[in-house]
Amino acid sequence: MKPAQIESFFATLQAANPMPVTELEYTSVFELLAAVLLSAQATDVGVNKATRKLFPVAGTPQKIIDLGLQGLEGYIKTIGLYRSKAKHLMETCRILVEQHGGQVPRSREALEALPGVGRKTANVVLNSAFGEATMAVDTHIFRMGNRTGLAPGKTPLAVELKLLKRIPAKYLVDAHHWLILHGRYVCQARKPLCVQCSVSDFCDFKPKTA
Repeated sequence: MKPAQIESFFATLQAANPMPVTELEYTSVFELLAAVLLSAQATDVGVNKATRKLFPVAGTPQKIIDLGLQGLEGYIKTIGLYRSKAKHLMETCRILVEQHGGQVPRSREALEALPGVGRKTANVVLNSAFGEATMAVDTHIFRMGNRTGLAPGKTPLAVELKLLKRIPAKYLVDAHHWLILHGRYVCQARKPLCVQCSVSDFCDFKPKTA
């Protein structure tokens, strides 16, 4: 994909969705962090179902701690890998209370030091909560970076760094959301909906014809 095509690609996505947001439901930076931590290898729909019950009861690190591990597990047991996620979230809450005054830190280093928080999760929080131009490469963005020719790479980090370099600065803050949503609903893994795709003219992928 050439630079002029990249410009048109994102201008088209922006025109269709000027203010994209994550589909995870949250009302605070901590709730966003918790939701993203719980979303690994799970759907946003499934996470939202659990957090709609959890967050009204325990929407702060201290209230999660007060629930206790078994109490927390009871709220998130419908989410895959819930036992390990509960342990990570509980330990993260303890660190937030003990080291950060109950607040979510704004630095990548501090975020990635939290249990269960990797580079992708940190990027989501930095982008969605703090408005930083980061790129959280999930399975959708990794697929689209390679399939479209936007940012081919063999690892999520390689795709992330190439996207940050190739996407025009004016689109960077929102690009992460546009790519996830497009990958989730249009540029799907098994069968991309190229006929319905608004940016197919700028894409390197050529669907097979019958």
